[in-house]
Amino acid sequence: MFTERAEEASITPAGSRCEKGELSGRAPHRTDTLSRVLIPSPATLPLRRLTRRDLTACADLSEDRGWSREEYKWRFLLTVGRGYGIDDPDGGGLIAACVVTEYGTGERTALGAVGMVLVADRYARRGIGRRLMEQVVTDAGGTPLTLYATPNGRPLYEKLGFGVVGRAEMLQGRFVPEEHGSAVRTRAATAEDLSSVLRLDAEVFGTDRTSLLVRLPSFADLFRVAEADGRITGYAAAWPNMDTHVVGPLIARDTGTAKALVASLAAGTDRPLRTDVDVRHAELLGWLKERGVARIHATDIMVHGAPDLPGDWRRRFAPLTVAAG
Repeated sequence: MFTERAEEASITPAGSRCEKGELSGRAPHRTDTLSRVLIPSPATLPLRRLTRRDLTACADLSEDRGWSREEYKWRFLLTVGRGYGIDDPDGGGLIAACVVTEYGTGERTALGAVGMVLVADRYARRGIGRRLMEQVVTDAGGTPLTLYATPNGRPLYEKLGFGVVGRAEMLQGRFVPEEHGSAVRTRAATAEDLSSVLRLDAEVFGTDRTSLLVRLPSFADLFRVAEADGRITGYAAAWPNMDTHVVGPLIARDTGTAKALVASLAAGTDRPLRTDVDVRHAELLGWLKERGVARIHATDIMVHGAPDLPGDWRRRFAPLTVAAG
């Protein structure tokens, strides 16, 4: 667990103490046979709590691995989640990071979503990712964890006890509207809808996400609900990420409602859409591709500490972001 110190928190190996960016004492080193650069053993590298003050360092780390900087998303995740980081012992910024977003009611955490797991390229394949994830699993105790794994990351997660429970496809492209609109009624969400959205989401997601969803109206550029007989039957948001609008969460009672929500969001933006859809929703995936939103790649949905994710996948079409479940 994190030990609070001044305005930051840090995780240190037993018997050592460190300030941000420093190692306590002289850590044992091993020699990398390829680069001949001395690096600390992963077990000796201290972990610390990331805050929003680490936003630029997190974005730099993303860029180092060839990802977009995604500062807007990083800021949100560092606000709602618990960030873990490992500093470069040579003072070169972060060499590893991830964020865990916890869901549940009161003091009881029912599920933790792990995302943005990154290790600097110069420290890749040296056990740093394992060091980071072992601490995440330890801190979770018996709380189930979930994440979306790339093919490169999956072997590590499997070694740590994660199992594959599903698969998602990332899609991106300019949405081409249908000639005839949907019969499903959608409208912009209002403050009065929040309690209904929270109840629906808890039912579909399987646990309470109030801490995240109360921030959705300010985080998203577009936030819409679907209605039938005076009752909210689905909701969706579109939030800015680089030059796209990410569609998520996407919660709907059926595929027709999900399509209507996506179309209504697309009508409100001139940016390409991006989303991650559970592959079991084959009809929605096919429709999106027909409408110009093409497949980019796929990820495995993995869980640790539980046989499957809670809730109702039939009404859970897309996450807010794969980094937050």
